[in-house]
Amino acid sequence: MGTQVRAALTRYRVMAYIVGVALIVLTLIGMPMKYIWDDSRVVATVGTAHGWLYMVLLVTIFDLGRRARWSLGRMVKVMLAGTVPFLSFYMERVVTRWIREQERRREREPERVAG
Repeated sequence: MGTQVRAALTRYRVMAYIVGVALIVLTLIGMPMKYIWDDSRVVATVGTAHGWLYMVLLVTIFDLGRRARWSLGRMVKVMLAGTVPFLSFYMERVVTRWIREQERRREREPERVAG
C-alpha cells in the first residue's frame, strides 16, 4: 500500500470512530434528554459538533476514495454510513479490508508478469 493511501486510510479510520461516537452520544443520550426531559444541551453541543465532524469525514472519504481509485458509488455508500448509528464502525472495518485486499492484489501483480 502506498504511503499516501495508508495515511488517507488512517485519517478516515480516526474520523469514522470520532463521528460514530458523536452520533451514538447524540442518538442514545442527547435525543432522549431532549424529548423526554426537555433538555437540549447535549443535542445543541454534540449535534453541532457531529455536523462539522461529519463534513470532515466526507472530505477524508473523498480523499481516500480518490487515492484508492474507488467508483463514485462506493464513495457515496461509505459516506452514507456516517449517518446511521453504529454503521460507521462496521463500515470502517469493511473499508480497511477493501484497502488491504487491494494492496495484496497489487503486490501479487508483478509476480504474475515476471512468472
